Amino acid sequence: MSDTWVEPGRKSWVSPHITWGIWDIPESEVGAFGDLSELKDKDTIELGCGTAYFSAWMAKHGARPVGIDITPNQLAAARNFQVEFGIEFPLIEGSAEAVPLPDASFDLAFSEYGASIWCDPERWVSEAARLLRPGGSLVFLRNSTVSVLCTPPTGVATSELIYPQVGMYKILYPEGGVEFHISHGDMVRLLRRRGFAIEDLIELYAPLGATSRYDYITAEWAQEWPNEEIWVANKAV
Repeated sequence: MSDTWVEPGRKSWVSPHITWGIWDIPESEVGAFGDLSELKDKDTIELGCGTAYFSAWMAKHGARPVGIDITPNQLAAARNFQVEFGIEFPLIEGSAEAVPLPDASFDLAFSEYGASIWCDPERWVSEAARLLRPGGSLVFLRNSTVSVLCTPPTGVATSELIYPQVGMYKILYPEGGVEFHISHGDMVRLLRRRGFAIEDLIELYAPLGATSRYDYITAEWAQEWPNEEIWVANKAV
């Protein structure tokens, strides 16, 4: 599916504004990163960077980003965008479950639909903790628990529960896809075990008039229930 991300990636690389999720909600409204001026000179790593548009935004705010992704075609698109837009930073082909970089190398680790849903949370959260310096921040967006429980394997999210919450972890899809989703309680305990203090859990709703290129959820549904959520946590000093 890498080809389907090229044009959306280019659109995001062009934009000077950080936006979140499938509804492109501005970071200026979300506030997950706090004061954006404080990103200047921060070492950041994007876990599951895809076309690396989030890392490009970080670079525009003066950070020193690094991106890692397991998909060669996604990284090829990211490198083409670096040339096209004149923004350079390291891109690593590898898994966010085993990052080939030293401990305590970064001030900020983040993921928007990267490692946050496609890597085993026990592994990638442990890697984020290892890579962060004391006091560093972890910020990640994933599907909300309620949206996962209400979305059938094929089709559109409903107002009924499809999956049980008990035991939710790895979800296998009929076409062969694999995603990882754990409950709020399990995520809280995982982050605490890895030395994080949770600062915020931001639930995202679709704005009025919002549109999306995705068909698994409607704006009407996402105006009543959050279909995405952003976790913000800090590593103990």
